[in-house]
Amino acid sequence: MNPRTSKFLSYYKPYLREFIMVMLCAGAAAGISLLFPLAIRYITKDVLEQGLGDALPRIYRVAALMLGLALIELATKSFYDYRGHAIGAMMERDMRNDLFAHLQRLAHRFYDRQRTGALMSRITYDLLMLAELFHHGPEDLATYIVRLIGAFVILIHIDVRLTLAVFAFLPVMTIFALVFTRRQREATRLNFQRIGDINAQVEDTLSGIRTVKSFANEPLEIARFGVRNDAFLASRKGIYLAESITYQGIELFIRLIMITVAVYGGARIVGASLDLADLITYLLYVAYVVEPIQRLAFIIGQYQEGLAGFDRFLDLLALTPDIADAPGAREPSDVRGALRFERVTFRYAEGEEPVLRDVSLEVRAGEYVALVGASGVGKTTLCSLIPRFYDVSAGRILLDGVDIRQLTVEGLRRQVGVVQQEVYMFAGTVLENILYGRPGATREEAIAAARRANADGFIQRLPQGYDTDIGQRGSRLSTGQKQRLSIARVFLKDPPVLIFDEATSALDYESERIIQEALEEVARGRTTLVIAHRLSTIRNADEIAVIDAGLVVERGTHDELVQADGLYAQLSRTQFAIADSEIAEALVDVEEVLDAVAADADADADDDDAVIVSTR
Repeated sequence: MNPRTSKFLSYYKPYLREFIMVMLCAGAAAGISLLFPLAIRYITKDVLEQGLGDALPRIYRVAALMLGLALIELATKSFYDYRGHAIGAMMERDMRNDLFAHLQRLAHRFYDRQRTGALMSRITYDLLMLAELFHHGPEDLATYIVRLIGAFVILIHIDVRLTLAVFAFLPVMTIFALVFTRRQREATRLNFQRIGDINAQVEDTLSGIRTVKSFANEPLEIARFGVRNDAFLASRKGIYLAESITYQGIELFIRLIMITVAVYGGARIVGASLDLADLITYLLYVAYVVEPIQRLAFIIGQYQEGLAGFDRFLDLLALTPDIADAPGAREPSDVRGALRFERVTFRYAEGEEPVLRDVSLEVRAGEYVALVGASGVGKTTLCSLIPRFYDVSAGRILLDGVDIRQLTVEGLRRQVGVVQQEVYMFAGTVLENILYGRPGATREEAIAAARRANADGFIQRLPQGYDTDIGQRGSRLSTGQKQRLSIARVFLKDPPVLIFDEATSALDYESERIIQEALEEVARGRTTLVIAHRLSTIRNADEIAVIDAGLVVERGTHDELVQADGLYAQLSRTQFAIADSEIAEALVDVEEVLDAVAADADADADDDDAVIVSTR
């Protein structure tokens, strides 16, 4: 048994007993259905041809038997129809759980190359098709095997040569179906990719709908969606073409079978070697042969869609997480937070230029270290290596003297808190988003964390306070409010190592001041790395590391680096010169406002004097 088949069948295992019951009921229902033409044959041949004297009571008894069989058939069909669908749905749930859990284990590198909408399609649409295959595939197989075998036995008992002629069509039909369904499978797989493209486009556009509207680019997005929708339509047409060829070909074979039965059966009646009752019975049983054949196109289509979805499911499961626990990895305990980078080199993919080159850096436990440099020099990448969002290409990173690759990934990440520039808020309430920092925490602990993050004030002013729904991605909150909630998460998590990735660069000065106070509070007594955009926020750092082109080129305190007159001093002069010009511009604006106010006051005074003169 190949691995794909083994994996497919493994999802039946938890429901094996119930699945067997479903299959037995499906087989029983199929077997019962074979008895009805025999009952009709008995009435038309054995009862009516032997005289009408006692025919009516015998017909009533057969009718009562048929009614009883119909009720039993109804019961068995109802059971396997409901329970079969339920088993398929439960198996779909299990597969979706497995796939979602696997996606959670894949590293950042995987998501750097993927689109969210395409992954959503695999979790939803692909597995929905599989649920139908899980249920209908075996059920239809059991039903039609019983019917075909049963019909063959009965038909060959009625007329051997005619039956062999009818069943001679089946191998030819099977070969025909297999040949033409290969194209259908390819078209189906392409169709899955196209629906993934549509989902990706929808997810991308709706997530950025404010940007779309701010640039009045709705026509552009509509055009882009139209291109993907047309591609999806083209893939569907490919499926419909393959389905049409298969279905119409099978229909032709069915017509040939019916013609064969009619001509041959009629000739046998003329020759007195077959009576009318047997021909009627034969035609009824031919329907049992024809029905599976008629359903064959649908079954093949269902099989192809389900199998294509299962192939894509296996493709994802086959991806090995880039970041995984090493053999014998241990849980970190009593972490102080001392970090050491030893000749660390990192590149995102083999053959690419390194983002970091031979970086060595030591951060003592409880130390506040800032990382500065131009955009794209590797600051965020360096910090992303600490919680193992990526693994180093060369060198190593030590936490309290232990290579972080010798620690469990989950345990390591519990020791590191990250506050990013772009904060992600989940749909739900304020409280639920804070509790994401430590899901088992109490409401009181979450509120205490919000107070320490300077967030309690604005939260209390929300309509339902901590129970206010903040919308998709926190759309009902400002950037500063979301940033304070993210800091509250970190307070609640209480890790020994903190990473602030330009956490205040997108804020106004007032929000920055409030959040800077919260950051200083949460950083107290913890090992802290700050990726700084505004150098004014890191003047008091214990050490500043300047990164340029993936290298640490300068290290020291603010004063030491300014005196060294290197890259940091150049950045500092440039930034503070900009700040001074902004202050000067602000002062000019204030003077203009004051002059305008004074002018208005003088004008009002002149008007008052005029009024006084006129009243005199």
